[in-house]
Amino acid sequence: MHTHVISPVTFTPHTKSTEANQLERSLRKVQQEVLRMGTLVEQSFRLSHQSLFEADLDAIPKLLILEKQIDIYYRQIESDCATLMTLQAPVAQDLRMLSASMQLVRDLERIGDYAQDLSEMAVKLIKYPPQSILPEIAQMSEHAQLMLATSLVALADLDASSGVRVKEYDDIVDDAHDRLYNAIAMRKNVPGVVEPVLLLGLIIRHLERMADHATNISQRVTYIVTGKRN
Repeated sequence: MHTHVISPVTFTPHTKSTEANQLERSLRKVQQEVLRMGTLVEQSFRLSHQSLFEADLDAIPKLLILEKQIDIYYRQIESDCATLMTLQAPVAQDLRMLSASMQLVRDLERIGDYAQDLSEMAVKLIKYPPQSILPEIAQMSEHAQLMLATSLVALADLDASSGVRVKEYDDIVDDAHDRLYNAIAMRKNVPGVVEPVLLLGLIIRHLERMADHATNISQRVTYIVTGKRN
């Protein structure tokens, strides 16, 4: 009678190579999912801009649909990243990609939430006569959208140098926030315009926060590539 001795499993270079390839594919999938989520958030931002500055209330139902899709991506990506970090034990840039992606999707989700809030403000603001300051706030919104777009391109290309451009846009948004806030504050004592003035103040605050989250995304890309935190 022959007995078969079962040899212990050893991880050959081929096995390690297969595992590395599997991790690489999984990381690429996570990156693609984050970028898809980013595209949805960009669309949300654009729709909120339309509802506010073009009085396009038809954009709001589309925003609600996008919000649900964004939430699904958010939960799925967080789950995928946590699973990969637990099972694959990634190191160096791979680990940075996963940990930064978990933070990135939170930034994106917050921008999406703010976009939803802006559309709700549009519904309230449309009841009042057009506000003369809106075109300037619209420019602020456009710069914040540029920041988000630039940060997402940086993520797609893993380009750490994009932070310079994002910082330039961020300075413009911050300057606009301060200037517009002061202009709005001067109108608070005008009779009969309390609600629109409060809404305008909330809008520029939301836009500033959306820009801050876009800056966070850019900084997380730099961290993925260089390992350095800004």
